Amino acid sequence: MLTYITITFNSEGGRPSDIFNALHNMGFQPTTGNYDAVFKWDRKATLDDSIYLADRVQLTLKGTGALFKLETVSEKDDPCE
Repeated sequence: MLTYITITFNSEGGRPSDIFNALHNMGFQPTTGNYDAVFKWDRKATLDDSIYLADRVQLTLKGTGALFKLETVSEKDDPCE
């Protein structure tokens, strides 16, 4: 399972480098293309797992002014392949 994240930065908010460092500390890896980073699950993620990860991202980005969008897919449905 893979969870992709797209970030929209706010010029009045946190620095992009700080935001990416915080996401990296959560396990996200930078990527290129349509997404900014990817979280590679070590198992098949459930809906509850995905919601919990979204909660963690929200807490991590709280106060930065950044907006985010998550997309979780199985590796066989990977949109980046």
